[in-house]
Amino acid sequence: MALAPPHRARAAAESGAAGGPPSGTSVAGPVRSGHSWCMTSAAVIKPALRVGIVGAGIGGLSLALALRERGLRADVFEQAGELTEIGAAIGLAGNGIREFARLGLLDELAAASTVPTELIYRDWQDGRRIAAHPVAQDGWYAKQFGVPWLGIHRADLQTTLSRAFGAQNLHLGCRLVNLVEQRNEVVLEFANGRTYHADVVVGADGVRSTVRRWVTGADDALYSGTSAFRGIVPVENLPSLPDPHAIQFWMGPDGHLLHYAIGGGGEAVNFFAVVEGPPMWLPGGSVTEVHEDVPVASFRGWHPAVTEMIRAASSPIRWGLFTVRPLLRWYRGRVVILGDAAHGMLPHHGQGANTSIEDAFVLGGLLAEAGPDDLAAAFSRYQVLRRARTRKIQRSSWVTSGLLHLPDGPAAQARDRKVAMVPEDFGWIHSYDAQQALAAAGVAPAPGYRPAGLQVR
Repeated sequence: MALAPPHRARAAAESGAAGGPPSGTSVAGPVRSGHSWCMTSAAVIKPALRVGIVGAGIGGLSLALALRERGLRADVFEQAGELTEIGAAIGLAGNGIREFARLGLLDELAAASTVPTELIYRDWQDGRRIAAHPVAQDGWYAKQFGVPWLGIHRADLQTTLSRAFGAQNLHLGCRLVNLVEQRNEVVLEFANGRTYHADVVVGADGVRSTVRRWVTGADDALYSGTSAFRGIVPVENLPSLPDPHAIQFWMGPDGHLLHYAIGGGGEAVNFFAVVEGPPMWLPGGSVTEVHEDVPVASFRGWHPAVTEMIRAASSPIRWGLFTVRPLLRWYRGRVVILGDAAHGMLPHHGQGANTSIEDAFVLGGLLAEAGPDDLAAAFSRYQVLRRARTRKIQRSSWVTSGLLHLPDGPAAQARDRKVAMVPEDFGWIHSYDAQQALAAAGVAPAPGYRPAGLQVR
């Protein structure tokens, strides 16, 4: 797919004519400043930014939509030749999905999703319920947080977001190989020989981020010492599974299994089976093939529903679980990072994608008020608004990993009492409202935003 031409040429092509009111003029409708056309309504015109987003995952596409909502165009570059997410699902929590609901995407997402009945914690061996909390039951989650919790295949979510964004400014087959900082711009260089000139570059390229390496000068990805097997299994192939439409954690010595239903009718179960080890992960990627017996053997002695599910997936792939060490800075010059690139975390709170969505809409709001010459202030505010919260969730996810893997005994019994308090202890994660956080910081929330009295921690 052809890259868009440089910004100034693009602006001229869109305008069809030269001229227009100078920067700083107050007008209504589409106008052109010295930098680009932009939409305004009786507002002071600022030069529109040329924004290049590296990565067309959930965070990158969310940022593109957040910017477009505020009248800014972005070009999104993805190294893959097509948008595909194979064998993975995601739980959209209130703190993420409320932004998509505001954009009018909730019905489409809900049609491809399952709302779980409950959140259940079970014993690894006998399967007894240790704790259970309502989700869809009595509409508890939606009443508490204003939106539902949805289990959805990543491919369905990505399809909805990419369709909403459109294909015109989505550039596939563009693997970033270099960033070149010039006086007033950054040039992105891709393996296919193409280049893009940007005022702002946003790295949304995941836990093994190329953009982050440019920002920090190091590879800040950290192997957790744990790994996972994952898969999606039709419910009809899981006769031993109790409560197939619930989110469930099976907790045991040196491992745990998380699963929840996905699809419009809850016809399949997505699972994530985590184990301790291997102690080291060789460089060169996040996945490795294993013998077909390894996934099931890793859970020998567990409840039949657990081994039945893993066996049914027949997926001999081990996923190394990585985090990103806490970063002092999320930006350098005109380049900034978000999502897993900035704060990659273990998935045990289901918040990697959801916090990426938060990042995207906060950063989108700040960039909408910034010009090419005041990016440092916008990036600094973004870091202040986002770093403490994401670090807290990242740290809690790390601690949770060990708690889920305790052997039977007093420590596990104390853990079991703790999971009975999950809604009270972790409701602050789900109640976060990115637009309210912006408003509290003195930044205009998105057009049409209606506050719901939610937390901004």
